[in-house]
Amino acid sequence: MRQDDCEFIEALCIPATHPCLPGHFPGQPVVPGVVLLDRVAACLERQGRGTLLRLGAVKFRAPLLPGQTAEMHVNLGAGRLRFRIVREDQLLVSGEGELA
Repeated sequence: MRQDDCEFIEALCIPATHPCLPGHFPGQPVVPGVVLLDRVAACLERQGRGTLLRLGAVKFRAPLLPGQTAEMHVNLGAGRLRFRIVREDQLLVSGEGELA
């Protein structure tokens, strides 16, 4: 890893009381992808690393259910980011993008 590269790892859990869940999907709630992407963007800002300019690719591989705990990994370097969200050993979401 170059000196200006860094990685942040944060626990992630969306509570069953989150306001987006009643409509996504009634009777079988699933955390919307946009909520997960918002958490990635918020991590960048919280760490003082700028804002997310654009996402070049995102793959949603498995759902995150309300109340489940996952881990968010955000890697930064040369104005770019790569991220993944995992639950235990299962990859839920991965993607890459550019910083503003």
